[in-house]
Amino acid sequence: MENTLSATQARVNFGEVMRQVVEQERPIIVERAGKPQVVILSIEAYERLIASQTGDKDELLLKQAKALRERIRARLGDDTLLTPEEIIATMREERTRELTDLH
Repeated sequence: MENTLSATQARVNFGEVMRQVVEQERPIIVERAGKPQVVILSIEAYERLIASQTGDKDELLLKQAKALRERIRARLGDDTLLTPEEIIATMREERTRELTDLH
């Protein structure tokens, strides 16, 4: 269920409104004279909406994956990320060791 605010409330508290929309991942409907006028939604929600209308879902998913990778890199700092191939090889090695230990 969406939150609803008056235009005045949205204007006065716009920074907080933006934070809530992004953190709670829920749009906010802004009313004027008690009638819904606009919706404030996160850029991610907007991009999903546009992709669903244009059929560019693969491009959107790739963009989101790249953004997530950059956030992870920023969080890890100097630590390097393994490539998918390295992760798969590591998992296979672990599985082989586990199976060997069973015998």
